[in-house]
Amino acid sequence: MNETLNISGQITWVYTRDLERTCRFYGEILGFELVRNEGTARIFKSSDASYIGVCLAFEDRVVEPAGGMITLVTDDVDGWYARLQENGADLRGSPEVLDEFKIYSFFARDPNGYVIEFQQFLTPNNT
Repeated sequence: MNETLNISGQITWVYTRDLERTCRFYGEILGFELVRNEGTARIFKSSDASYIGVCLAFEDRVVEPAGGMITLVTDDVDGWYARLQENGADLRGSPEVLDEFKIYSFFARDPNGYVIEFQQFLTPNNT
């Protein structure tokens, strides 16, 4: 059985101890639209069907950025780099071509240390 079931969207959650600072990063610096505000949990729209949720760490939820990464696919890597640079974001080097993966990208960190990659595929349909 190889049938694909419908998925209408996707949310990646990051946890924080500083909700306001983290929400300013996703809302003001990245410019993502706040689509849900539940007080200690907020959801930002990053594309037509994908979202980044920011939640205040509670109970067994921890701020643990090690080993994870959010990759945002875009055709304007340089534009994103300029925007983040102008806003004083924590950048991890300039955009570069990664021949091994056939991508053009750069990395940044959100206020909690979560790595965010801004990536452009250099071949059609990533082939």
